[in-house]
Amino acid sequence: MATAEEYLRVTGLHAFYGESHILHGMDFSVNRGECVTLLGRNGAGRTTTLKAILGLTGKRTGSIMLNGREVIGWPAHKIAHLGVGYCPEERGIYASLSAEENLMLPPQIASGGVSVDEIYAMFPNLQERRKSQGSRLSGGEQQMLAMARILRTGARLLLLDEISEGLAPVIVQKLGEVIRTLKESGFTIILVEQNFHFAAPLADRMYIVEHGRIVAEIGRDELEQKQALLHEYLGV
Repeated sequence: MATAEEYLRVTGLHAFYGESHILHGMDFSVNRGECVTLLGRNGAGRTTTLKAILGLTGKRTGSIMLNGREVIGWPAHKIAHLGVGYCPEERGIYASLSAEENLMLPPQIASGGVSVDEIYAMFPNLQERRKSQGSRLSGGEQQMLAMARILRTGARLLLLDEISEGLAPVIVQKLGEVIRTLKESGFTIILVEQNFHFAAPLADRMYIVEHGRIVAEIGRDELEQKQALLHEYLGV
């Protein structure tokens, strides 16, 4: 039975790409307004988990309860319209469009999206580069744009995949500030990260993923006592 606070509950989730069986019974929950991090090594199944929530994998079995609705059999566009925004690792910026054209491209899926003015206040770099082609943006600017694009749509559950990867420390710090601001504004966030030191201060809870299933849950206040576990699975 879902609690009033629970926004997403994943139960016994299996997911496949063709014949490849990637997720082997994922079980976890995310409360409304919470930031949860999926930690693990490459190939553990974290990105596949985000894609499976949004219906972007092949066959899925199990249960995905989103805001009280079972969506395991739904197509991706219907799930997105429940207020889910996905920021993929590859960013997906269109090289020939300007930054502002990229920003305006996705349709609004729900009311209450972040306005363009608010986005530019959050990401001043994007306002300065709004006329620049996507191909001329730095990696950090592209990442900011990929995040900004889903905020404008009205999504309230943000699936963020490796947003800190390969970026300068000053940009990573900025993205962390934005995530804190979004949390304070009531957004619910699932963060897939390799960078434990970026993710840990942002997360209310951390799930460690290994071989397509959750092997441990760590609360923010348990970091100290679970150092051995973190080192075993993540080498940190």
